[in-house]
Amino acid sequence: MLTQYFMGIDGGTQSTKVVIVDTKGKTVAQASRALQPMYTTPDGIAEHPADDLFDSLMLTIKDALTHFKEDRSQIIAIGLGSIRYCRCLVKADGTLAHPVISWMDRRISMPYQNDQKDVQYVVATTGYLMGRLTGSFTDTIANCLGQWPIDVNQWKVLENPQDFSSYGISKEMMYEMRMPGEIGGYLSHEIANQIGLYAGIPVVHTANDKAVEALGAGLLNQETVLLSLGTYIASMVVADESRATSQFFWTNMASQPHRYLYESNGIRRGMWTVSWLKNLLGKELSHQAKEHNLSAENYLNKIADNVTVGSEGLICILDWLAPPNEPHKKGMFIGFDQRHTYGHIYRAILEGISLTMRRHAFNMTQELSINPKELVVTGGGSHSDLFMQILADVFAIPVYRTKNESIAGLGAAICAAVATKVYPSFEEAIQHMVERDKTFMPNPMHVEKYAKIAKAYEYLSDNMDTILHHLHDTFEEL
Repeated sequence: MLTQYFMGIDGGTQSTKVVIVDTKGKTVAQASRALQPMYTTPDGIAEHPADDLFDSLMLTIKDALTHFKEDRSQIIAIGLGSIRYCRCLVKADGTLAHPVISWMDRRISMPYQNDQKDVQYVVATTGYLMGRLTGSFTDTIANCLGQWPIDVNQWKVLENPQDFSSYGISKEMMYEMRMPGEIGGYLSHEIANQIGLYAGIPVVHTANDKAVEALGAGLLNQETVLLSLGTYIASMVVADESRATSQFFWTNMASQPHRYLYESNGIRRGMWTVSWLKNLLGKELSHQAKEHNLSAENYLNKIADNVTVGSEGLICILDWLAPPNEPHKKGMFIGFDQRHTYGHIYRAILEGISLTMRRHAFNMTQELSINPKELVVTGGGSHSDLFMQILADVFAIPVYRTKNESIAGLGAAICAAVATKVYPSFEEAIQHMVERDKTFMPNPMHVEKYAKIAKAYEYLSDNMDTILHHLHDTFEEL
């Protein structure tokens, strides 16, 4: 019997990734392309320029296929995952009437205002891309939280037309809803010819990007917390019911029908901060990395590994993108002196992320009265042994990563495996396709130091608001 393969699509805020895996979850080909810089304005506009999400997807699929040396007819399904909380304004023919509005845009927190005549549909990125790939106007209900009138408990669109008024859209402006793991359409002849695949391959719905990541990480019970290191960083645990009210977490829909993810507070522009530092250092970093035959990030890891716990007093507060309701919030470095190099700055960012998420995850698990035994980490930062060890020391529990490099891509492929009946359930697909990699154990001496630093960090975070309000008001008046 010939080996069968699945293609998994992981659309993110900064890049598009495509993986091709076999039925054991082993990656046999993959590709990644950076998205174009977002169009942003000081008053809160954030859009993906032109048709960047779709154009990038087409090119990345082609790139992945150039690395795939097997028979392309053995790719039996495509799992489609993409960014959540974006808004796609779509014409009647399924093309964009307006650039995709990012989750970082201030308009996302408001009802849609129908001020463009050619807008026929208002859909999520998953629906938009499904329509372009297949010609079928379907979307996954698990990527329609917040902006669309859906019943999270029943996993269906609200039935009363009056319920739609507060969202600014009508039922006719939504695509047909499908469940994660259901086929949304079949690859069209036009697209198949453009990317070099066979027409008719089923394209399968998943959920939102964080939920697909949790599936690809193999998250099945509350003994494990997932830390997702993306542009938006969050920690999550799985759950069987939706919670309407909570203090330190909110309910997200999972990539398994009628399951949920409890998601802690997070860090906006989290790992983006690392990219910001790399860009700031520019040629100097590139030159040093080249001298040591390392990538820029691996060079930063190397020099930051020589910095002691606590970055010799340098503290980084991660607020590079203020929430809409707290515009005074800003990112900060505090504690500079003559000892500090950019190795210290980089380590302070990693420690700031770890300490912030420790607090958020702890608050969530305390509220849930659960006591997780380990942390699984996903995203590009999980490839850094230094970052993984810092997380183990800060969280004071074992921390591990999985073997597949594109975890969200693998999650999308798992949905494809379930949809095509290769595996009868998500649990069985996870059992066969997700493999654990290296585990990092807490260093007792570092755990003790970070516990003390965490108290100082929390004190600092809680007591900067007065200063930040003062600065915000001052600069607003200029």
